[in-house]
Amino acid sequence: MTERRWTLYLSGEIHSDWRERIEAGIADAGLPVDVTAPITVHEDSDDCGVAIFGAEPDKFWHDRKGAQLNAVRTQTLIRDADVVVVRFGEKYKQWNAAFDAGYAAALGKPIITLHPPEHDHALKEVDAAALAMARAPEQVVQALAYVIRGQMPSRAAKAAE
Repeated sequence: MTERRWTLYLSGEIHSDWRERIEAGIADAGLPVDVTAPITVHEDSDDCGVAIFGAEPDKFWHDRKGAQLNAVRTQTLIRDADVVVVRFGEKYKQWNAAFDAGYAAALGKPIITLHPPEHDHALKEVDAAALAMARAPEQVVQALAYVIRGQMPSRAAKAAE
C-alpha cells in the first residue's frame, strides 16, 4: 500500500530559520510531506507587482500590486494544503500570517500555530481556531509524525535512528 503524501503550507515570519528546521525534521523523520510556502525574499515579495506590471508613484498602489500578486500564490497553496502552519515571530508583527490563518480557517484547513508564550494573549482568537499550538518547529514535526503515522515522540526518535 502506498503511503499518502501530505502537503504542508508554512505561513508567517521570514526572518528566522523555522521553515528550514521543519523541513529538516520532516526529512530526518522520513515523513511523506511536501512543503510549500510564500515567497520569502522580502524585497521580491514587496516589489513583484511593480517589477512585472509597471511602476507606481503612490506607495499604496505599489504595495497593492505586490499583495495581489502574492495572493495568487498564497491562496492557491493554502487551498491545496492538507495542514497549514502559521508562525508568529518575536520581532515583527505578521499581519499577513493572521490573514492567512483566517483564510485557512474559512476553508476548514487544519491549522497549527507556532509562536512564543508572550504572544498567547494577542493570538488567543487565532489559537482558538487552530487545532494545535506549538512553541518550537520541532514540535510541529512531532505533531506531523503523530498525525501521519501515529508515532509518539519517543517512538519517532527511535524510528529515525
